[in-house]
Amino acid sequence: MLKIGLTGGIGSGKSTVADLLSSEGFLIIDADQIAREIVEPGQPALAQLVEAFGPEIIKEDGSLDRPGLAAKAFVDAKHTALLNSITHPRIAEETARRFAEAEANGTKVAIYDMPLLVDKGLDRGMDMVLVVDVNVEERVRRLVEKRGLGEEDVRRRIKSQVPDEVRLEAADVVIDNNGSLDDLKANMKKVIAEILTRSH
Repeated sequence: MLKIGLTGGIGSGKSTVADLLSSEGFLIIDADQIAREIVEPGQPALAQLVEAFGPEIIKEDGSLDRPGLAAKAFVDAKHTALLNSITHPRIAEETARRFAEAEANGTKVAIYDMPLLVDKGLDRGMDMVLVVDVNVEERVRRLVEKRGLGEEDVRRRIKSQVPDEVRLEAADVVIDNNGSLDDLKANMKKVIAEILTRSH
């Protein structure tokens, strides 16, 4: 089975790329989705987060208040590391389980959609790495305009990830997403052809 890592900085349009790959029939293992599942009510990680960051990160319905957690976890490196020490091992465990299940089912290609693929050194465990690349100012513009985030917050989040050049060094294929959705779809045709060639 061909294991492909898909990554890109915040605001790069990585999720759009994942959707395009999924619509071509490729299996996507989504790290963000796994991250959401491991902190659902009743999961051990949620109890640990409450212990670490306080009961006010829980909403009235018992679910995690994500913005509330983010406000406490992303204040400095120490708190971010604490959050990661609780969530990352569980994400890694569930990811490994899904890859094993895909392989057992005879899946030819599994794509791991992971924002921190290079930050965590997980690119080294992949057969191929796709990096979605968009210049920083364009990413800031998209996140402020489309997601309604504050510019300062966006720049802080971008700084908390590895620099773009480090991510690009890890890439087998760079997907340029500085243009329109149609431009991206055109670029993806070559990427899909490359994946199919490698999987055979």
